[in-house]
Amino acid sequence: MVRSPIRPKRRKRPDRPTRHRRLRIDYPRRGKRTWRRWVPSWRQVLSGVVLGLGSLAGLFAVVYASVDIPDENAEARRQGTVYYWADGSQLVSVGAVNRQNVTLADIPRSVEDAVIAAENETFYSDPGVSATGIARAAMSMVSGGETQGGSTITQQYVKNTYLSQEQSATRKFKEFFISLKLNNKKEKKEILQGYLNTSWFGRGAYGIQAAAHAYYGIPAKDLDPSQAALLASLLKGAEQYDPAGGKGNHRRAVDRWAWILDRQVEIGTMTKAERATYRKFPEPNPAAKPTSLGGQTGYLVDIANKYIKKRTGLTDKDLFRGGYQVHTTFDKARVGQLERAVRSVRERDLDPKKRREDKYVEVGAASVRPDGAVVAVYGGADAITHFANNADTAGVPVGSAFKPFVLAAALQHGDGITLDSGYDNGGRLIKDGPYAATPPLSGAGPGTVMVTPPTPLREALVMSSNATFSLLGRDIGLKKVKELAVSAGLHEESLARLDKSFPLGTSTPSAVRMADAYTAFSNDGMRAEPYSVTGMTRDGETVEGFGKPEPQRAMDASVANDVNKTLGMLAWTRLGQDGKFGGPETAAGLSAGATSEDDRMKSAWFIGHTKGLTTAVTMFRNKPGTPQLLGMQGVGGPDSGRGNVFPLRIWNAYALGEKARN
Repeated sequence: MVRSPIRPKRRKRPDRPTRHRRLRIDYPRRGKRTWRRWVPSWRQVLSGVVLGLGSLAGLFAVVYASVDIPDENAEARRQGTVYYWADGSQLVSVGAVNRQNVTLADIPRSVEDAVIAAENETFYSDPGVSATGIARAAMSMVSGGETQGGSTITQQYVKNTYLSQEQSATRKFKEFFISLKLNNKKEKKEILQGYLNTSWFGRGAYGIQAAAHAYYGIPAKDLDPSQAALLASLLKGAEQYDPAGGKGNHRRAVDRWAWILDRQVEIGTMTKAERATYRKFPEPNPAAKPTSLGGQTGYLVDIANKYIKKRTGLTDKDLFRGGYQVHTTFDKARVGQLERAVRSVRERDLDPKKRREDKYVEVGAASVRPDGAVVAVYGGADAITHFANNADTAGVPVGSAFKPFVLAAALQHGDGITLDSGYDNGGRLIKDGPYAATPPLSGAGPGTVMVTPPTPLREALVMSSNATFSLLGRDIGLKKVKELAVSAGLHEESLARLDKSFPLGTSTPSAVRMADAYTAFSNDGMRAEPYSVTGMTRDGETVEGFGKPEPQRAMDASVANDVNKTLGMLAWTRLGQDGKFGGPETAAGLSAGATSEDDRMKSAWFIGHTKGLTTAVTMFRNKPGTPQLLGMQGVGGPDSGRGNVFPLRIWNAYALGEKARN
C-alpha cells in the first residue's frame, strides 16, 4: 500500500487586529491604460448625476422653506419722488400717488388677453416662474450685460410689489422662490389683478386704471381691444413704446401693437374676423390729463430723469415708484420767463386761424451756463398734450447755426487761415486776406478776367454765405469739422453724413446740445457736459454719481475768441435788422448764431449768449403722425424770412428782457 506523502503542518499565524476595508473610488480606473484611465465609467457618471440631483433637491427644499413672502405693498406704499428747483423749493412730486387700484371686474377681458399674449401666454398653466428666463437674466447681469426680462407675470408682480428694484442676481434669486410660493398661495386671477394694478405704463401712470386715463382719458373698463393692445405694448418699456415719446417710438409702438393683436389670434383669444376690424392704430388722446406734469414741468422732469438714468442706471419706473429727492439746476424764474417769451411772440406774430402756414408750429429752447448747468427749457406748449420734448429731442436741422463750428475748425486746423482769409471768384482760398481788385487793362478784349476781392471769413459768417462755407469745409476736411463739433459737445449720432451739404447745417442736434456747444465760444474754448441734477437722495441716503462735470477744452482759446467776436457782429446785425432791439446798453458781451434766409432747411434757429447764459431757440413745423417736417415758407407772413425772425424775437424777449423787446 502506497502512503500519501505527509504534508507539513502550517504554522498558525498570530492573531492580527481586524482591519476595515477602506471605501475606495476606482478613479483613476485600475486596469485601464492611457486616456481610458481618466474616463469615468457609466456607473460613476450615473452615481454622480443622482448624487448631484439629490443635493440640488435638498438645497431647493431648504431654500424654499426658508424664503418668506414679504409684506405686500411695502415697496409700493413708498412716497413719491420729489423734484426741487435750484433754489431748494419744490418743483413737483410724482410717483406712487398716481395709482388707482381696480378689480378684475372693472377690467375688460380684452385687457387680460392682450397682456397675457404680450407678456406670458402660459400664465394660467405655468408654476409662476421661468427658470430659463431667470438664468438668462442672471447670466447677463453677471457678465456685465444689459438687464433682461424673460420673467413671468407672477415674477413681474413679485418684483413690483415685494422686492426692491435693484438689478442683481440676489434679487432674481429671491424673486424666483417668492414667485413659486405666491403661485401656490394665491389664485391666478388674484395675481393678474395685482400685476395690472402695480405695473408701470409711463406718463407717470402706475396700474391699468391710471394708464387708461393717461393715454385715453377714460377708465379702464371702457378700453377697447385695440387700445388694450397698445397699453399692453407699454409693459415692454414705456420709454421705448410710448407713441409720443422719442425718435422711433411711434414706429415701435405700431409694430408691437400689431404683433400683440396677431399674437392673440395665434393663441386663440381673438378671432381673425375680430382682428381684421382693428387696422387703425389707436393714437392716444392728446386731451388726456394723466398727472401733475403739465406745462413745462413734464419737460423739466424728463430732462432730469434722462440725466439720472445716464449717471445711475435707474429707470423712469424706479423714479416714479418714489422715495427719491432730486435737486435740479432749473431756475424757476427763468423757466417762467422763457415760457412767457414764447407765448408772447406766438400770440403776437402767428395766427393759425388766418394763415394755414402758421399751423403745427413748434418751438424748443434751452438755456445753459458755461459750467454746463441747464437753467431753463421750453419743451412745447404743454407736456400733457405734447409729449415730445422739443428742447431735448434731435431731429430738427440746425442750418447756418452750424457754420461757427466750420469756421472754428478752419481757424484751429487750417495752416495760416485767419478771419481775414477768404475765397476769390475762382474758389481759391486766399489766406492773406482781401486784396485790391485789379482793373481790366485799357482796350482789353472780351476775354479779360475781372479779379474781385475775396470776402473775409468774418464777413462770410455774418452774411451766412453758403458758398464760402461749402468751400471751407471742403478745404479743411469734413472730418475735422465733425471732430470739432463733437469736441464742442454735439452728439455724434445727431450729425449728418459727411457730404458737401454737411457744412451748411444738415445735422440735427437738440437745443440743449446747441446751447451747451456755443458756451465754448464765449468761454475761451472750454465747455462742460450739460447737467441738470446736482444731487439725489433716497431715504436720507445719498445716491452717488452726481459730481459736477469737469470742463474740457473744445478748441484753442484764441480760436474761440475769434469766433465769438464774429458772432457778436452777427448778433448786432440780426437784432438791428429785426428792429426789436432795445439798444447797446442791453447787450454787453452779446454773441449769437442763427439760420438765414438762404437756408433751405425746414427750421429756424437763434443761439445767443449774454450775461453768462447761452440760449438756443428753434422753430419748426411738425404735423402729428407725419414723420417729415413741414416747410417754413410763409410762416408769420411774407416778411418773416421763412420764420427766421421768430427765434430771434423769442430770444430777445427772454434774454434781454421786456425793455429790449418793446
